[in-house]
Amino acid sequence: MTRDLTGDFQTQRQAADQMPYPTLTERRERLARLARMTKHHQLEIIRAIQTDFGQRSDVEIRMAEISAVLHAIRHARLHLWRWMRPWSVSMPWRLMPARARIAPQPLGVIGVMSPWNYPWSLALMPVVDAFAAGNVVMLKPSEHSPATSALLKQLVPQYFTPEELKVVEGDVDVARRFSGLPFDHLVFTGSSAVGRQVAQAAAANLTPTTLELGGKSPAIVAGDADFAKAAADIIFGKGMNGGQTCIAPDYVLVESRHMSTLVKALSEAIQQQRPNANAGTHAINAAHQQRLDAMLQEAHDHGCRIIDHGPYAPALIIDPNQGLQVLREEIFGRCLPVIGVSDMAAAIRYVNARPHPLALYAFTHEKGLQQQLLQATRSGALVFNATLLHHAVPSLPFGGVGESGMGAYHGRHGFERFSHLRSVFYQAKRTTSRLLYPPYRRWLIKLIGLG
Repeated sequence: MTRDLTGDFQTQRQAADQMPYPTLTERRERLARLARMTKHHQLEIIRAIQTDFGQRSDVEIRMAEISAVLHAIRHARLHLWRWMRPWSVSMPWRLMPARARIAPQPLGVIGVMSPWNYPWSLALMPVVDAFAAGNVVMLKPSEHSPATSALLKQLVPQYFTPEELKVVEGDVDVARRFSGLPFDHLVFTGSSAVGRQVAQAAAANLTPTTLELGGKSPAIVAGDADFAKAAADIIFGKGMNGGQTCIAPDYVLVESRHMSTLVKALSEAIQQQRPNANAGTHAINAAHQQRLDAMLQEAHDHGCRIIDHGPYAPALIIDPNQGLQVLREEIFGRCLPVIGVSDMAAAIRYVNARPHPLALYAFTHEKGLQQQLLQATRSGALVFNATLLHHAVPSLPFGGVGESGMGAYHGRHGFERFSHLRSVFYQAKRTTSRLLYPPYRRWLIKLIGLG
């Protein structure tokens, strides 16, 4: 397997060397093929993902997996000519009339390690940006979503040569070897624990990495919020894909005096959005389901009030003890702790006392509080009066900070992430800068402000 991985990598390395700067037409054409592959095989994609999860809404799959990729491709193809164009930068007066520009250049071979929770979109979204930047890609999809990974392995050769896009299937050992290849850039989406291992393996080759990790994303509900609307938005974000979303609300903070009102609104939102078991998404596998069940059982054993409307709907855990697993670890499932705080200052202190989240959701229209949250907290994204929707904006960078990840992509930010922004300097035919060469003249040094 090591020999196969190395051979696949060398094939792509040679292809990247032979075509170091694909034209706008060539890049758009690759993106168009990626769109055709996604669009023409929608039913197969839906079946594969439903096979992996056991149950998942076909509407959610179309929205979060298929439409997300097609929208990203349309955005890239539309704006690519502008992204590729070099731009001029200002020149210090001492060096005039020289000129300087920044010219985006493809990095070469990009490695992508994708997760199981959105096995189609999170595999291909980095590919969209890498293709836009003129690179070739090796993709290692998750072994925990085998049906979708097998479909990618089957479909990709029908639309791309191995030199353009290569899919590598395999277990943890293959993933470890994959992350040790000397890519020009490596993208990993997954847990913080595995992200550390990936970064360590990549460091041996000085491979730059983009790590999309996750963490415990809070939702803060202020006193001025519309509680019914806030609850509906929170349950939408938590219910999507059974909570198995890196930017899902992980816990809710609300002033204790509003706790009963918000809990009632959350419970009503669950009954409206997830009225029965058929409206929910299953955990990806038995081990993950057992982990979530253990979280709920531990909370129950410690006397927490739990509001549970069914095995696949969000389950509210009211004011859990800080030592419980549900507050120590990223949940990545249907459990939703609701925590009472004295005021919004206490809510901000609570968030800041923990690792920076991938997303921070705040439900308030009060401008002063919005500005305070903007200045006093740190997160990959800050979203007011909504959940998840920022991910659907292709012109916004997507990425974490600190424990929730490093680097960001999507749209132009992804194009630049997978490009080398090359500095280019043009010396003029007639220039005074040579007056700076030795032997140094005191009057000149004084004239140009160096003495």
